Amino acid sequence: MKKLHFDYCMQISYSSRVDRCHYTMKCIPVDSDRQHLENWHITFTPENPWMRGEDSFGNQTIYGSVDDPHDQFNVQIVGEVTTGLADYETDRQASGIGMFRYPYGLTKAGDRIRTYHRDLELDPNASAFDRGFIMMQQLYHDFIYEKKVTDVNTSAEEALTLGKGVCQDYAHILIALCHLEQIPARYVAGMMIGEGASHAWVEIYHEGGWYALDPTNNQVVDDNYIKLGIGRDASDCLINRGLILGGGEQLQTIWVNVIEK
Repeated sequence: MKKLHFDYCMQISYSSRVDRCHYTMKCIPVDSDRQHLENWHITFTPENPWMRGEDSFGNQTIYGSVDDPHDQFNVQIVGEVTTGLADYETDRQASGIGMFRYPYGLTKAGDRIRTYHRDLELDPNASAFDRGFIMMQQLYHDFIYEKKVTDVNTSAEEALTLGKGVCQDYAHILIALCHLEQIPARYVAGMMIGEGASHAWVEIYHEGGWYALDPTNNQVVDDNYIKLGIGRDASDCLINRGLILGGGEQLQTIWVNVIEK
């Protein structure tokens, strides 16, 4: 168990003035069996009214709007989370497990992933966790971490064909492989010590609980991680989403710092 201090900053600069924007932010760590958010504070520039809610996946969500003209939008959230409270999460929405059993969006398997899965020759009698762990290890061995070769729209099939990518791609591929094994699996967005940016990993359903695996680092998720949200793929838990009037081109920069207190 650890107490982690986190500082998440996002800056969006626009090439021309934004007259108005409406946004949705999913940057508040969730309370779960594994972690507890103890205090937090969020700051927006320009200042604007906002309210807190929850989406259909249980992700903590902030809704707001900026009605004054601006050429930059900044958000900073700072807080503390106690992590490592349990080895897994119990499912609080048992009826929702089904949505994580089947391919969706960027996790749909094509011929490349199906062939890769067949070549693994997994033991059908092994537990869901053991099969997920083996697939994670093999993916880590076969896939190369490299930035700027994929983007937010790259599918698991495209990434595996390319043979390299970032944490989002590792997570999408592992989810696709789990689905081929009939294992419910979901995408997790979050942060971790030493990363310096947002991170992504996978939770698989095993014997009544969700167990977290990080294929990018080839390890079981431990108390160095802070979970922000879940979804069927990355699009379900995008940290920032919105509509703007004006603005031209956008440049988004994110800084993340997670340290143990």
